[in-house]
Amino acid sequence: MKKLLQVHQVSGGYDRRHPIIKDIYFEVNPGEIVALIGLNGAGKSTTIKHILGLIQPVSGSITIHGYNAIDHPESYRSQFAFIPETPLFYQELTLREHLELTAMTRGLDQDLFTSRMHKLLQVFNMEDKLEHFPEHFSKGMRQKLMIMSALMVAPPLYIIDEPLMGLDPLGIRSLLQSLEQAKNEGSGVLMTTHILSTAERYCDRFIIMHQGRIVAHGTLDELREQSGVSDATLDEIYIQYVEGRVKP
Repeated sequence: MKKLLQVHQVSGGYDRRHPIIKDIYFEVNPGEIVALIGLNGAGKSTTIKHILGLIQPVSGSITIHGYNAIDHPESYRSQFAFIPETPLFYQELTLREHLELTAMTRGLDQDLFTSRMHKLLQVFNMEDKLEHFPEHFSKGMRQKLMIMSALMVAPPLYIIDEPLMGLDPLGIRSLLQSLEQAKNEGSGVLMTTHILSTAERYCDRFIIMHQGRIVAHGTLDELREQSGVSDATLDEIYIQYVEGRVKP
């Protein structure tokens, strides 16, 4: 299988002399959802910023479909969509205009844009908000704007930072079902989350970070084998690693 995202022995951070993440290595394949989990300060957000191209690694490499952010910046960025933990929006644009702008930046034709827009509005129960300004939305509705914009372009890779924060139960269900559909259509998903029960249910593989390093990765069965507890939940395995009861 051709690799989608490859993070190879990456070290880096905000200060090149003192890397926050050290020798990070993992991959995301087409058609799978991978959870990146760890305590606050473990290095998850720094890792995501390296993948987004906002920070350049001190060492190592990151490629998406073989492109890197330095040599092929436009091709690299066209391979993914990012859903941030904190919604970002333009105060002067309505929901419709946000979605139109997203479609224009990715070159979607009008018919495809209209079809996807109406489907997303229905899925996320936002049909009556189309001409409204996100400035007046709740946090959950602003998060739905971010999610809809990412799903609109149907990229090969979704990068999602704490996507469930602020969503109501129906919004969470709509997002998870949409990600499952994207996975079934061949996209890969890299998702950070602290809600491990949801990750265990929906994700195919897991990457556990601690103190800037990856301490374990694999499917739930592989993590159980590595930890020596055959019936452990993801939450139990995670706690064992971050408390140092299992050595990487």
